[in-house]
Amino acid sequence: MTVNSRPARPVMLGQNQYGKAENRVVKITRDGATHHIKDLNVSVALSGDMEEVHYSGSNAHVLPTDTTKNTVYAFAKEHGIESAEQFGIHLARHFVTSQEPIKTARIRIEEYAWERIEASDANSQFIGADEVKHSFVRKGQETRLTQITYDGERWEVVSGLKDLVVMNSTNSEFWGYVKDKYTTLKEAYDRILATEVSGRWRFNWTDDEQRMPHWEKSYEQVRKHMLQAFAETYSLSLQQTLYQMGARIINNRSEIDEVRFSLPNKHHFLVDLEPFGLKNDNEVYFAADRPYGLIEATVLRDGCEAKIPVDLTNL
Repeated sequence: MTVNSRPARPVMLGQNQYGKAENRVVKITRDGATHHIKDLNVSVALSGDMEEVHYSGSNAHVLPTDTTKNTVYAFAKEHGIESAEQFGIHLARHFVTSQEPIKTARIRIEEYAWERIEASDANSQFIGADEVKHSFVRKGQETRLTQITYDGERWEVVSGLKDLVVMNSTNSEFWGYVKDKYTTLKEAYDRILATEVSGRWRFNWTDDEQRMPHWEKSYEQVRKHMLQAFAETYSLSLQQTLYQMGARIINNRSEIDEVRFSLPNKHHFLVDLEPFGLKNDNEVYFAADRPYGLIEATVLRDGCEAKIPVDLTNL
């Protein structure tokens, strides 16, 4: 048996990053008796000159992850939380500019929305209905997302949402598809179209010389256009609806160049009521949990390059 005498190739360190993940921070802003809430889940990932800590264990270039956690909470006080994007920008800039070994910071933030509880006049005997401005109920519609990446010169801001469940009870069809010997699905000319939206959109703001978007207004408007497109599209496929949602955003929001959606088709199947002597005229459905069709695509402004990772929205 011949022994291969060639020396083994050296083992090299590849991409690496570190930081403190899922720092839950709740910031209460007290405007007199009126309070405002920002509820974030912040994850910090730092990369740069970190070879030695991997090769020899030397921590000379390592900012402790506990310090990154403390920075999140301190910045909530020092800078406030105007928006998830603005807060992430403050953090990313700090880590890259204050620590020479750190070359890139990536901040991922989930935001959980709250809305005020409207008090009834009947409770005025206790507090006064017009005085209750500090009670909230957690919104359950969606989780807002953003990811900020900074390398000391260029910014990349990708925002989005997940867990937004939407439904059209009509104005959706699905027919004319490929059929083979395994096809059992019947063509549908009036069906329920429902999905749980996971979407990301990339801003074309990339450096400090540009005018920064109004992050809160942008999110509200993107969400509005996305939902309007879903509602107003007579759909022959979920792919068609996805494209219209992305196109509506691109056409109406000049600060956004790219949108990527992951849309699971929340199937609703008509229940066979004939065994009970009943006719089901598109009235009673079985909402299937799984399996589900998963439709994913990127919609781009003409001339722009796709940069949102294709797996970022995967379920």
